[in-house]
Amino acid sequence: MQKLRETDSYLSGQELSEALGISRTAVWKIVGKLKQEGYPIEAVTNKGYRLLSVEGRDLFNQEELDRAMHTVWVGKPLIYKEETGSTNTDLFKLSEEGASQGTIEVTSKQTAGKGRRGRTWISPPDVNVYMSILLKPAIRPDTAPMLTLVMAMAVYEACEELYGDAKTGANQGVDRKSEQNAAGGPAQEEAREPDDALRFGIKWPNDIVVSAEGGPYRKICGILTEMRLEEMEIRDIVIGIGLNVNQTEFPEEIRETAGSLRLALGEVVNRAELTAAVWKHFEEDYAIFVKEQSLEPLRERYEKGLVNRGRKVRVLDPVAPFEGTAMGINSQGELVVRLEDGSADRTVGTGEVSVRGVMGYV
Repeated sequence: MQKLRETDSYLSGQELSEALGISRTAVWKIVGKLKQEGYPIEAVTNKGYRLLSVEGRDLFNQEELDRAMHTVWVGKPLIYKEETGSTNTDLFKLSEEGASQGTIEVTSKQTAGKGRRGRTWISPPDVNVYMSILLKPAIRPDTAPMLTLVMAMAVYEACEELYGDAKTGANQGVDRKSEQNAAGGPAQEEAREPDDALRFGIKWPNDIVVSAEGGPYRKICGILTEMRLEEMEIRDIVIGIGLNVNQTEFPEEIRETAGSLRLALGEVVNRAELTAAVWKHFEEDYAIFVKEQSLEPLRERYEKGLVNRGRKVRVLDPVAPFEGTAMGINSQGELVVRLEDGSADRTVGTGEVSVRGVMGYV
């Protein structure tokens, strides 16, 4: 593939054979496999092979990931598998074999993906991104749950960087609404965000959501952090991510709350580019967090994406559920909820309960 990328003209089978040190039959088989992976390769008799434009194509493999990654230690190495059981499980096994911090595994299909509280993560093939990172941080075990929020922030920032200025294509211009003022005067126009703008957000603590055309927020990413201890110290941590990228159909039980980047944008998304952007942001945010072992230096940036902030929420505590207004997070990543009766604010830990919007998922 590198040889085809390096030229705009045709390369004959003989030229490729000599350059790669393989037979022309082997060249033909490799070109056929590349075509199956989605590369637009033109083959012309007596001229050879030529790579056409790959813009707008979702090419997702080891080579494309390696080309897209621009990190210092995250993803060194990055392992791509077309299919696996669970990237989290794989990385724990690799850790036992001596794999270093920063090792990443990425796949297009999981057959045994894991969600929170023992749930199964539904993983359709060839449309989404499932990936995990191995970490061995020198931090206190009680601070480890905050890494889930650090990861969520990195995914949010990557989506904002790549697609935050995108439009859904449904409408153009600024939408406006008329309202009667309190004194019964003439209607006043109040500017809003364009209905065709995409809005990304974090649903506390770690769900990434997107709203398109002014519609409800839908979940496009889930994150699972697993930790192993040894004599009360962290042995290793694996953070797994499931990103709904180019999926267009969902099972009935999650159809009302799940979404994907493709459905929000209205076009195919380059998964390799998105993967690289996520890890670039994570590397930067992780360094800040580990230095302080606190979310305080990242809190303002996290809250910028927190869609729960300022909204009514229902805390589904199995002992004593309650409602209030989400005010933001504290330095430990706990959600601060202000109660309507004026009593002291309550804090909700990430591993304790679920939080839902009073009027919906968010």
